[in-house]
Amino acid sequence: MIRHFVLLRFRADVSAETKSGLYEELARLRDHLPGIVDFQCGSNVSVETELIRGNHDAFWVDFADENARDEYLRDHKHQAVGARIVAHTIGGIDGVTVVDLQF
Repeated sequence: MIRHFVLLRFRADVSAETKSGLYEELARLRDHLPGIVDFQCGSNVSVETELIRGNHDAFWVDFADENARDEYLRDHKHQAVGARIVAHTIGGIDGVTVVDLQF
């Protein structure tokens, strides 16, 4: 299994509704791409504020394997919602951090 973990630094003017809509689009990819096992999202509630570094939001996608993750990365629907996420983050692509873990 691959867990694709994404930390986000959304701009201050991005509403909770906008974030929710973006997350809903990502969650719907589960119906579109069969290798997605799970999707979760939420706000960073860490009390280690000095270590958050502006990453107040996160989501992760669990994939059955590397091939499923790679299909997701190439998928046009994922790329479209990803571009909208980047457009809402501080510094564009600099507002996104990705970590993939293999289990």
